[in-house]
Amino acid sequence: MIRTSPSVTVVAASLDILGGQGVQARALVDALRTDGCDAALLAINPRFPRGFRWLRRVPYLRTAVNQLLYLPSLARLAACDVAHVFSASYASFLLAPMPAMLAARLLNKRVVLHYHSGEADDHLEHWGPLVHPWLRLADEIVVPSAYLERVFARYGYHVRVIPNFVDLTSFRYRERRPLTPKFLSTRNLEAYYGVDVLIKAFARYQHNDPLATLTIAGYGSQESKLRSLAELVTKRGVEFVGRVEPAAMPRLYDEADIFLNASVVDNQPVSILEAFASGLPVISTPAGDIPSMVRESETGLIVPPNDPRAMAAAMVATLERRERALDMAARAHGELSKFTWSAVRDAWAAVYAPGVQGSRFRVLGSQFLNPEPRTVNHEP
Repeated sequence: MIRTSPSVTVVAASLDILGGQGVQARALVDALRTDGCDAALLAINPRFPRGFRWLRRVPYLRTAVNQLLYLPSLARLAACDVAHVFSASYASFLLAPMPAMLAARLLNKRVVLHYHSGEADDHLEHWGPLVHPWLRLADEIVVPSAYLERVFARYGYHVRVIPNFVDLTSFRYRERRPLTPKFLSTRNLEAYYGVDVLIKAFARYQHNDPLATLTIAGYGSQESKLRSLAELVTKRGVEFVGRVEPAAMPRLYDEADIFLNASVVDNQPVSILEAFASGLPVISTPAGDIPSMVRESETGLIVPPNDPRAMAAAMVATLERRERALDMAARAHGELSKFTWSAVRDAWAAVYAPGVQGSRFRVLGSQFLNPEPRTVNHEP
């Protein structure tokens, strides 16, 4: 008997927490539904009841309340065939992915762990029994990049690489003529994204052009510190626009001319894919899988981490050699075909239903409900 469209529950952060994983999770659910799959999002950050939402501002207490709401919600996995669990690292791994995988295994569901963190190497090396036994709960581990594939291989894991994807129809590609010093950062305001480096580099660049601008989109724990830094080292021109919903992101990219990224820990940033889709020349540090995306002098410029002087020099070089910058942006846009839903659809079909292909995820019911033995057998 043939059953159509196995149901998939994606366990991930909702867009109440804006970040790359939440954006990818929402995009994945929408794409699956468009393809006829019964897909749902189970949020690891359930909304607190009215009158208790202020608890989100209280460290530790918010975690306790969140778990009291999240853990019972995992009973919803009983209604799906596949639990697709997004994962970060460290304590986050124990609080959200681990309980979801355990619940799914107890409910006899297929478990797909979708690991995204650029901190995987340190996580796998130092967390021992707090990570490795739980990874074996997954029927399959999927990562977005060859970088993470190499990291997992060092610890004996075979994983599948399926890139992140971006909806090209949401972003307007245009060639920047003229190319102007309108710089953009869309990373959240956390230390590992290096937004302070961008502000210091921008201050250096302002010696060349006092009318240059830097738009910083995002929010996070470093916001007040970064605002103070901008006031201290720049003349003017830095604008913090705060949290920007995904629907408003295309306009933000369209209004900018050059994308900057200074992360020190990363994997395969969706923000860089969005910059490529919009036609922005990209200057970035080489964290994680970024060098395979931003190839030096081919699809962008690479600068050392924690080096405002080098970042500023690359900003100057981009505007002094405008034709080269536009050529790199065009080349980067031309390579986006592998980062689209049509490019990854069949790969996800194979993950959800091993051995069966097809854009509508058709699968033999008996084959799906009795998957092949797990391939994650590493004993660290």
